[in-house]
Amino acid sequence: MKFNKAKCKVLHVGRDNPKHKYRLGVEWLESSPEEKDLGVLLDEKLNMSRQCALAAQKDNCILGCIKRSVASRSREVILPLYSALMRPHLEYCVQLWGPQHKKDMDVLEWVQRRTTKMIRGLQYLSYEDRLRELGLFSLEKRRCDLIAAFQYLKGAYRKDGEGLFTRVCSDRTRGNSSKLKEGRFRLDVRKKFFTMKVVKHWNRLPREAVNAPFLEVFKARLHGALRNLIWWKMSLLMAGRLERGDL
Repeated sequence: MKFNKAKCKVLHVGRDNPKHKYRLGVEWLESSPEEKDLGVLLDEKLNMSRQCALAAQKDNCILGCIKRSVASRSREVILPLYSALMRPHLEYCVQLWGPQHKKDMDVLEWVQRRTTKMIRGLQYLSYEDRLRELGLFSLEKRRCDLIAAFQYLKGAYRKDGEGLFTRVCSDRTRGNSSKLKEGRFRLDVRKKFFTMKVVKHWNRLPREAVNAPFLEVFKARLHGALRNLIWWKMSLLMAGRLERGDL
């Protein structure tokens, strides 16, 4: 198979990259500051802000079409449309391009905020109350990637997971028995990588969740664990308000 030289470009990655020139046959290849690969836009600084903006822009267009073409504002109509047409764009390959900065997280979260506010009867509630009423989690919580981690550690991708994660060798009985080792890194951007950011969340899961025999069982137990965490945080918040006399 012959390569199309007009479609081949060089993406120089790294702060101190010497940016050498390359050629394919006798033709020199052009340099490019960013390239899209399998639907994910990568730039020379591995900054995912542009990818986040594009995903949000695409979903905002879809949301506009839903507003114009669908008369109903009931949750039975809006939620399935959001799950089928919009959320896949916000989560496609997100383990690779998950946002690193708060401004990018807000850009993505705003899409779900607008969608839940469309639903009849919920428009005057706060975002957190709307999520609780609809049984949803914020996109940031969904990006904790625990389902993907389960696949790499105990599911279908277990062989690949052996090279991605390091297990903690310990006989401590507190917490779950499948804890992972937190790596050390020099750059802040490293802690946003999938193999780093998921470790802390995984280590906090209860024993019954990480010991689930199948993925579907894990999803059900994870859902319960996250719900308990939300209610616990809400209880602490309400207790703080009562103590201050705000309620």
